[in-house]
Amino acid sequence: MLPHSLPPLSLYIHLPWCVKKCPYCDFNSHAKTDIPESAYLNSLIKDLHIDLAYVQDREVQSIFFGGGTPSLMSGDFYRQLLNALRENLNFSEDIEITLEANPGASDAAYFNGYVEAGINRISLGVQSFQNNQLQALGRIHTVDHVYQAVEALKAAGIRNFNIDLMHGLSDQTPELAMDDLKRAFELSPTHVSWYQLTIEPNTEFYSRPPVIPEDDALWEIIESGSGLLKDKGYQQYEVSAFAQQDKQARHNLNYWEFGDYIGLGAGAHSKITLAGDGRLLRYRKSRIPEAYMADRIQYRIGEEVIERDAQAFEFMMNALRLKQGVESRLLERRTLLKLSDLSKIIDQLRSEGLFVEDTQRIQLTDEGFLFLNSVLERFL
Repeated sequence: MLPHSLPPLSLYIHLPWCVKKCPYCDFNSHAKTDIPESAYLNSLIKDLHIDLAYVQDREVQSIFFGGGTPSLMSGDFYRQLLNALRENLNFSEDIEITLEANPGASDAAYFNGYVEAGINRISLGVQSFQNNQLQALGRIHTVDHVYQAVEALKAAGIRNFNIDLMHGLSDQTPELAMDDLKRAFELSPTHVSWYQLTIEPNTEFYSRPPVIPEDDALWEIIESGSGLLKDKGYQQYEVSAFAQQDKQARHNLNYWEFGDYIGLGAGAHSKITLAGDGRLLRYRKSRIPEAYMADRIQYRIGEEVIERDAQAFEFMMNALRLKQGVESRLLERRTLLKLSDLSKIIDQLRSEGLFVEDTQRIQLTDEGFLFLNSVLERFL
């Protein structure tokens, strides 16, 4: 891999605090009411300077503020942070800058501040339009808060926004799941992330699991919901991502197309292509906010170089999540592999009707997409 063929670069910034830890959440989030904005801002800027060498003269295509609850931070925090980023990085002309917001921790003044800072896309964590489900999920907001938040972000000038919705919730019927989608459509989001509730280790739900719908009901929800989203103009382009035309989340597309990303903040992960030899470097930052902000911080921990043999699974784990897959030549651009290295596995998948016949595409058939996890195991 030549230096000029380095992948596109994105920036992920983690804001680890939230008002209350949700019982299903396995992300690096910490409940806190008194958030040290200034100290964390300084640590993020120090973190940035340490990682600047990995930018390798590339433009930043997208920035994503995730959490935790990034909307707990003020507009001034993001203004100062984005100014520091602009001073040290080259932003692409059409850079996408997304902030995750909780409807219960957002107001009009904050959204105005975010827009003034340069944020141009919001991802709103709605999860459900049923108050009883929101309560069961441990959310701090109500349905009324959702409508207020959408009104506020639109008033601030934001037209490009995502709504996060869950399905497969406790006692949720297919009819209730469809009602959630229909109420989301009324708000005219450009993007809907519609994903199934999963019970993850080290969560409250793992020790006290809710009763979720049976498999038959889940399949009905998925089939009906996917059809409804399509009818309303939201094309599925990833397992749980649906977008209006040209409104796909560019930041997430960079992940799935195996681009590079630098992660700043407590617990943030990075994936970098090493110039000259094409090997991949993964590393992360300290998870505990107090440790991350300490002067003696060891910012970069858990460094791991992904050698050639492990790159097939890494690439496929991302690319095959895309409904339309990727061009075959992307494999050689993003890894040390050639398509011929995987021909035996791919030919077998084709013979089973799980992989498309087009040799110019790395893409699953509709049936293969349904059995994504089983397909990925072939590349281990």
